[in-house]
Amino acid sequence: MTETLPPPSPDPDWLLAALTPGLGPRAMLALLQRHGSLRRALASDLATLCQTLPRQVAQALKCRQAAPAVGESLDWLHRTPGAFLLSLQDADYPLALAESPSPPSLLFGLGQRSLLARPKLAIVGSRHAGPQACRLAHDYAAALAEHGYCIVSGMASGIDSSAHQGALRHAASSIAVIGTGIDRVYPANNRQLARHLAQQGLILSEYPLGAGPVARHFPQRNRIIAGLSLACLVIEASVRSGSLITARQAAAAGRDVMAVPGSIHHAGARGCHRLIKEGAALIETVDDILDQVGRLQAESPASPPPGQPHPVLDAIGTEPVSIDELGPRLGLTVAELYEILLQLELEGRVAPLPGGRFQRIDPPPVESHL
Repeated sequence: MTETLPPPSPDPDWLLAALTPGLGPRAMLALLQRHGSLRRALASDLATLCQTLPRQVAQALKCRQAAPAVGESLDWLHRTPGAFLLSLQDADYPLALAESPSPPSLLFGLGQRSLLARPKLAIVGSRHAGPQACRLAHDYAAALAEHGYCIVSGMASGIDSSAHQGALRHAASSIAVIGTGIDRVYPANNRQLARHLAQQGLILSEYPLGAGPVARHFPQRNRIIAGLSLACLVIEASVRSGSLITARQAAAAGRDVMAVPGSIHHAGARGCHRLIKEGAALIETVDDILDQVGRLQAESPASPPPGQPHPVLDAIGTEPVSIDELGPRLGLTVAELYEILLQLELEGRVAPLPGGRFQRIDPPPVESHL
């Protein structure tokens, strides 16, 4: 039996520097270039540090202002199953991200670390996308994950969530790069999706524990989505959408950019149209995407939860029903039933309602060109 090696222990000097307020990725690299190592930088006097860093940041580093944050991070690491810290000096830090502009010096991770090694594609788009666009994101992501691509997105509502949901049922799975601390879920209604990503996929954040959804975080995290991915697909985005930031960061990093067109009368399609005018590949089918990025060997589907989803759908029928009512009908425990309902919710086939009830959703048939 092959022994599973534990994740590498984080370098305390690296953690201290990475968590020091104001000491971003570029400043970290500047310190390394000047001093050769962070240990030597930390041993330098304040005047020497000020030659590389702003005085306020140098003082924060010299007085070890981030020491409490380091302690909190290590405590989180040791008490949270599936948690890890990934630094730019780790051997499994994704090469594509390391070579992108401004790679994060430290990432908090929760979930399947092995997904870092998979070929990745970004799917992004509007938080307010319509049902047809969300269904398209789900189906594209599912097909691409079945072909072996790990789907990267930002766990926002709309296109992001749909893409994660589509990919999670396959072994290639999905990575969410979030704009809060990894111990926060935003938006709050994505708690079940976040739980499923932590189990079957991966969540990444460069922000310290407890960090809230500050507006500037989201454009910053978009560079990580772009940097991780071989290409970026945009589905339904206005001209002011943050998805266009991701797409342009992907282009700046030398990645392919693709966009799905829409109606000329729909404001939510104009961002995609602008990207196409700027040179993005126009996408109509999954084959169009694979023609751009290449074809991989198909992956086996992830193991389904206990029980079968179809009898549960039949038992729900056309009216809302509670878990307490479903259990006796199907002979399943609450835990087994909850797992199946979570699977069905992620697939967009049931919707949770107040009072612990669920309602069946009968999706439209998938178009043949998918």
